[in-house]
Amino acid sequence: MLERRPTHDDLIDHLARSTALQRGEAARVVLDVLAYFDETTEEFVRRRHRELQSGGAVNAEIFERISAELPHRAVAPPELSLRQLRRIVYG
Repeated sequence: MLERRPTHDDLIDHLARSTALQRGEAARVVLDVLAYFDETTEEFVRRRHRELQSGGAVNAEIFERISAELPHRAVAPPELSLRQLRRIVYG
């Protein structure tokens, strides 16, 4: 049986009508937003660690910042200690 995935056509049409985006561009925006919110806590922590590290931040700053950002995610995960964050990144 094939898995049916929602197409979000109504949202794509709304964005195309209410912005200067073409329908294809609106579809890409919707897919990007859905992918962003589909990211697990572990994926978010690893991605943010890489981003902040590439910007020159050191681990002490990085883990404090990630810890402060997590509660503001769309679906906030349980509070994680700095040690738990390190374990996500380094195993």
